[in-house]
Amino acid sequence: MPLPHAPLALACLAGLALLAGTAAQAGDAAAGRKKAVACQACHGLDGISKLPDAPNLAGQVEPYLIKALGEFRSGTRRNEVMSVAAKDLTDADIADLAAYYSAIEVEVVPPS
Repeated sequence: MPLPHAPLALACLAGLALLAGTAAQAGDAAAGRKKAVACQACHGLDGISKLPDAPNLAGQVEPYLIKALGEFRSGTRRNEVMSVAAKDLTDADIADLAAYYSAIEVEVVPPS
């Protein structure tokens, strides 16, 4: 019996495999934690944003964070604040930040 969500799951896995190819190096979460000080004003101390227009970074998938930061840096993806914040990031900075934020565990509790 086919699973009803199998095509969606396969598409997600294929997308993650493509994103994984964008990671040039493994990041250092400890170094990323130090570098994340600059991110805290908008994305919160723990990666959980307190601002309505800034996304939560805690628990995001590492390849996604690498891709998004790289796109902000290159100008492919635009945001007034992030375009400025990411323009001077090195590949190592991006890898470290992605490693840090993806390592933060987030518990999801559905409403009762």
